[in-house]
Amino acid sequence: MKVLEFPLAKITICFIFGLLIGHYFMPNFFISSTILLISFLFLIVVYVFSKKHKTIRLLYGVFTLSTIVFIGIFTTVIHNQKLNPKHYLNQLTKSNDLYQIELVIKEQLKNTYNNDRYIAQVLKLDSKDSYGRVILNINRDSLIQKAIVGSHCLIYGSVYKNRNPNNPNQFDYGKYLEHQQIYAQIYCNYEAIKTSSVYDKDLNYYAAKIRTKIISNLEKNHFNKDDLSVLSALLLGQRQEISQEIIRNYQYAGAIHILSVSGLHVGLILLFITFLLKPIPNTKRGVFIKLIITIISLWLFGIIAGLAPSIVRSVTMFSFVAVGMYLKRSVNIYHTLLVSILLILLFKPSFLFEVGFQLSYIALFFIVWLQPVLKSIWSPKIKIISYFWDILTVSFAAQIGTLPLSLYYFHQFPGLFFITNLAILPMLSIILGLGVFVIVLALFNYVPLYPMKTLEFSIGLLNKIIAWVASFESFIFKEISLNIQLMICAYLILIFTTIWLIKPNFKKFAFALLAVIAFQSFHLYAKYNSKNADEFIVFNRKGYTLITERIDNKVNVYSNDSILKNHNDNLVLKSYIVANFCEIDKLKLTQNLYEFKSKKIELIDSSGVYLENINPDVLLLSNSPKINFERALETIHPKLVVFDASNYKNLRKNWKQTCIKEKILFHDTTEKGFFKLY
Repeated sequence: MKVLEFPLAKITICFIFGLLIGHYFMPNFFISSTILLISFLFLIVVYVFSKKHKTIRLLYGVFTLSTIVFIGIFTTVIHNQKLNPKHYLNQLTKSNDLYQIELVIKEQLKNTYNNDRYIAQVLKLDSKDSYGRVILNINRDSLIQKAIVGSHCLIYGSVYKNRNPNNPNQFDYGKYLEHQQIYAQIYCNYEAIKTSSVYDKDLNYYAAKIRTKIISNLEKNHFNKDDLSVLSALLLGQRQEISQEIIRNYQYAGAIHILSVSGLHVGLILLFITFLLKPIPNTKRGVFIKLIITIISLWLFGIIAGLAPSIVRSVTMFSFVAVGMYLKRSVNIYHTLLVSILLILLFKPSFLFEVGFQLSYIALFFIVWLQPVLKSIWSPKIKIISYFWDILTVSFAAQIGTLPLSLYYFHQFPGLFFITNLAILPMLSIILGLGVFVIVLALFNYVPLYPMKTLEFSIGLLNKIIAWVASFESFIFKEISLNIQLMICAYLILIFTTIWLIKPNFKKFAFALLAVIAFQSFHLYAKYNSKNADEFIVFNRKGYTLITERIDNKVNVYSNDSILKNHNDNLVLKSYIVANFCEIDKLKLTQNLYEFKSKKIELIDSSGVYLENINPDVLLLSNSPKINFERALETIHPKLVVFDASNYKNLRKNWKQTCIKEKILFHDTTEKGFFKLY
């Protein structure tokens, strides 16, 4: 690949490698800064001697790249807020203590059924200066006015640190938040919040006010609620109000990417601004004015849309495109991509771990690299056919490029994505163009009737097309197992096969074949591990008991009747099955006695009935049995007691105290997560 020959490509790869080392090994500030300083000194020495000795010139390149790695490590360290003694994590004594917390609300998140959710910046903790971002969960109350972005609030409550997943192979929400420099959550009621009349009037405040004004003006003109939620996602970067049904339809149709502001949206904004600025003459001064207005407009749009990773990437990249366009210089798209990656990660290294950031860059890379190869397969003479062929090849390039990463994260693949893109991309251009026109006018309190109704109709039609494609569920391939090793091998297959197809020779074919063999080897290894990992698991599920017994790659599931009937919709169970390359063998109701690898597990459920003289290794309590626990322990003599989340909180608390008193080991799944025997 010629792109790897670019010096900028080597620098970017080494910098990213340094970010990964810094993230996973987390050196402290002194170590990372010392190593970086030593590396710089060695680089200077090698540079001086390389002028006199040709043999040392090779070392200069090595030391340059190694210094870039250390810069990446140092960048991660200086952005690691946990290393700062003033961060709230370093000021907490106990996780359940009550604190007086002063904070400012920075961003509104998608609400849950019970809570309004916000990202907030901590200012003080018990009157001590503090800082750091938290998730603020406020119990919903329709009678009380919602919090406003920029509000200063005083709260008396507990700070709950992010927890590890309570179930095996579950999505690690705590780690996801940590990648955004959020390490804790706060829960409270609106009555417990004292809101100041002072607002933190920063970019977030003004961007939120602009979005609120636009949406409010459209609502006053009776813009359909569902269509408005899609418009807010398309152009304002706000997905909070989109219904779960619409999101599911877009996922199943392979069009979820259009609900996130990305290169497509920003590219259209650039074309729209270029069109508006045409009357300005192309003099030296006029070109300079056009360039400044264009870049400011792009970044204003990015700020209003929330500056998500995909938005930052797109705005940064198209800013470089605008510079090249107005200065009449050809812009190498690979250099533009690499520079934007470096700049973004230099200021926001945590973006590297954002799924949206990864998917957007990989999609764009494969569009630039693979789409010309696909397009060269056929060159239609008719313009309209050529237009749709371009759409199809772009869609295939993006979908093929993101397929391994999508399967790794989401374990499903929409088979009709090409039909979706052929149907919606032409009309999406109209929607985005008309949408920009309408929201700009709405910002100035003017909503033209006919353009608004045309926009509303177009979005409604878009949603209907998406829903129709999503209705063919047999074309949605779900529960596809893919671990990180298989994902890397899949990308090696894609890259080496494409290189071979561009200019075939035996060496390139051999590399592609080796990638296929590596993929097969890792797949066989994963299947082998699956068949040689027997385990008995009690899951942590509120309201019901869920138990699995795995022998080889066959899993027996034990639960109540309603859970067993809807096991295909149980995300916790599906995550476990897919991640471990297993399949469900039998579905059974819970029973009083289990035997696993010569160990006995006795279960006492809501009936309160238990077997005597069994002497089980594990006693499992579920669904809040009404029993004399001390007497049961004397009768059963278990070595270990397990109680899951289906039991009442006060019962779990009493059982724990009894176990401590009787010196019996216990495991509460609500505190320690799932219980496993193997």
